[in-house]
Amino acid sequence: MSTPQSSPPSTDTSPSESSARSGGSTNWSPIVALAAGIAVLVGSEFLPASVLPAMAGDLGVSEGTAGLAVAATAVAGAVTAPSIAVLLPRTDRRTVLTGLLVAAAVSNLAVAVAPGFAVLLLGRLVLGVAIAGYWSFAFGAGTRAVPGRDSVVSTSIALGVTLATIGGVPLASLLGDAVGWRLVFGVAAALGIAAALAVALTLPPVPPHPAAGMAMLRAALANRWLMAGVLGVVLVAFGNFAAYPYIRVAIEDIDAGATVWLLLAWGVGGMAGNLAAGRFAGRLRAVVAAAPLLLAGGLLVTATAPSLPVLAAGVVVWGLAFNMVPVATQLWVTRVEPERAESALSLQVTAFQVAITLGSASGGALLDARGMQAAFLLGTGFAAAAGLLFAALRVPRG
Repeated sequence: MSTPQSSPPSTDTSPSESSARSGGSTNWSPIVALAAGIAVLVGSEFLPASVLPAMAGDLGVSEGTAGLAVAATAVAGAVTAPSIAVLLPRTDRRTVLTGLLVAAAVSNLAVAVAPGFAVLLLGRLVLGVAIAGYWSFAFGAGTRAVPGRDSVVSTSIALGVTLATIGGVPLASLLGDAVGWRLVFGVAAALGIAAALAVALTLPPVPPHPAAGMAMLRAALANRWLMAGVLGVVLVAFGNFAAYPYIRVAIEDIDAGATVWLLLAWGVGGMAGNLAAGRFAGRLRAVVAAAPLLLAGGLLVTATAPSLPVLAAGVVVWGLAFNMVPVATQLWVTRVEPERAESALSLQVTAFQVAITLGSASGGALLDARGMQAAFLLGTGFAAAAGLLFAALRVPRG
């Protein structure tokens, strides 16, 4: 494989770019709005896990069937991520991002009032489309609003994911117990509208790339360097999600009473990982290879921990390592394919969504057949393979 060459930078500048070059102060409100949007979307994606028993009982389905609400979202995202830019090649990306947040709000409202599981599932499919599109466009829109700060934009967006993971699931669980699961989705719908307004009001216009559409996607798919990195994303995300749905099983094998604070420790480690990936983005090849290898180590320690202190160390390393991955791989694919970043990011999103579905299913099958350690060792192997693959790939200089 040969290193792709970047085209000369465009001479077109936005007002934000002109301000940045003239030494004006940076307006971070668009980045805050974009991060809030991804936090709402990711929090919505995992809401069913917070209220699963009550939701299943109310709709008259088993908890296993109700769990399809999460899987359906991931499948919809995997299928639609590469196609949204193809279907909307000339639409201003601010309009698209705002529309996707509105769609997510409608999907949550549909779930909140769903008379049966079929309507709920349809709403969750719409949410998957919204998440896939938003992930694909948010980074490019952010770098347009705050030029020259790619690592900060990527870290900020990923931090929205971490905050949603740390706070969204437990808060939704508490709220669901207090007022019912339907109101939880109603609140998520309201937050989606608020995020849409924030994006619409703070983000400058983001015109699409002149080559956006099927031609851009075909060219990105032809980049063997990029596709090797997408394979690495599949491997590392598969490795994580072969184990993550079953983290409580690993904790309870050692000390069930430590579950809450160890899950919090995972989240705190994740926040540190987000920040570390952005801080050391200048050494991208090392970061993108080290994160999966650290993940493999964290999974291995967690699976084989003989005591609570060792388990805690493994969980923290696990959280730190995996939460470096979205930032590092987002920067990696846009560095490798700078002229077709939108399509590159859509392929990264597809890779994550496919890996979430396949990894969790494979880990669950191994958990039932061979026990927790087998599932975690599968994850360890995939994560280590991703680290070795990224270490073998050179990264163009930014």
